[in-house]
Amino acid sequence: MSQKSLAEISIPVRHFAIQLSATRRGARLARLLAERQLDEWGEAYDAAAQVVAELASNAVLHGRVQGRDFRLTLRLHADRTLRIEVTDARGDRIPRRAESAADDAEAGRGLRIVSAYAHRWGVVEAAAHGKTVWAELGSGQRDLPGSAV
Repeated sequence: MSQKSLAEISIPVRHFAIQLSATRRGARLARLLAERQLDEWGEAYDAAAQVVAELASNAVLHGRVQGRDFRLTLRLHADRTLRIEVTDARGDRIPRRAESAADDAEAGRGLRIVSAYAHRWGVVEAAAHGKTVWAELGSGQRDLPGSAV
């Protein structure tokens, strides 16, 4: 195993985490708190609010276990990469991007939206049989496509 130099290690310079109820209200609150936290950090990642909304909504709709919350974590790294993580209680339900959802469909587009805004995204196993769905937005992806700078 090779050692990484300090320049290769991306250490977060800002960190925010909160447990929220696995309800529609909790998903809405996740988006609002992410927007507020990024504003406090002096950052303007317009796409982050949409990514948080999609991941939190998925946690509530597909990752909910009665009596268990979901966790939202934001990490802003020194290279300006923003990592968004949403951890839920359903590790047995791994999300997959639906290629067949129509552009005007009311369901099945969430991970397509995340893919469009994020530099990369993925899923990792979490404690207590849960999962963490994460997405990273690079410094060049701070705004939604077509937004004014």
